[in-house]
Amino acid sequence: MSDEQKARPEARLHAIVHGLVQGVNFRAFTQHEALKRRLTGWVRNRTDGTVETVAEGDRAALEAFLKFLHRGSPYAQVTKVDASWEEATGEFDDFRIIRYF
Repeated sequence: MSDEQKARPEARLHAIVHGLVQGVNFRAFTQHEALKRRLTGWVRNRTDGTVETVAEGDRAALEAFLKFLHRGSPYAQVTKVDASWEEATGEFDDFRIIRYF
């Protein structure tokens, strides 16, 4: 299948997660949740203590992923999620953890 024939993902979610979300395996759990929903994109820690993620895929899968972000990993204490819906670009091949800010 050529690049032109690849289906563009249906939607894109950009989220910033606030609270106790660093040092509690939040990024690893986020990657796991994204991969099980066949989402592509990335997750990273930010210098202000938040976690940022961009994910693309099926709208229903992204809605379920957003619910996970509000809940977080077992030891996380999510206080707020700033989420926005954007136009999908299809630029990602997988979902990865970005290790640096």
